[in-house]
Amino acid sequence: MKRAITASALALACAATCMALTPSAFAAPQACVVSSLTTGGYEGVGSIRYKSSTSSCSDLNLTYSDDSTSIHGDRYAGRLRNSSGVWRTCNKGYVWASDGNHSVNDSTYWLCTAVADGTPFTVASQYDGGDSVKITH
Repeated sequence: MKRAITASALALACAATCMALTPSAFAAPQACVVSSLTTGGYEGVGSIRYKSSTSSCSDLNLTYSDDSTSIHGDRYAGRLRNSSGVWRTCNKGYVWASDGNHSVNDSTYWLCTAVADGTPFTVASQYDGGDSVKITH
C-alpha cells in the first residue's frame, strides 16, 4: 500500500512539473518571417539572409518582387549556401514573377522547399541584379 501511495505521489509530482514546464520550456513556432533582399545577377549572390529558426515555415516563398529595370518583372531563383560555402540554385530554378505582391500559398513562388533552420540564402535575378524582393520563410 505504501508503495502504491508513493508511486502515485511521484507520478503526480512529475505530471505537475511537466505541465509547469510546458509553456515556458518549449517556445511555440512563430508565424512566417519576412525578409527584404536585393537580388544578385544570374547565378549570383545578392543580399544574404538566414532561414528563420523560430518560424513555422520551412520554404522560401517569394511574396513580393520589383524589377529595378523593367515594369514587367523578372525570373527569380532561390540560392542556398552549403557548409562548404558554395552557393547552389534550388531545384525549382528560375520562376517568372511580375512586379508586385505574390501569395505565400501559391506554390509557383516557393523558390526553395524544406530549407533547414539557419541556412544562408539569397535570391538571383535571371535578367539583371539589383531587384527588390521579399522572401517569407
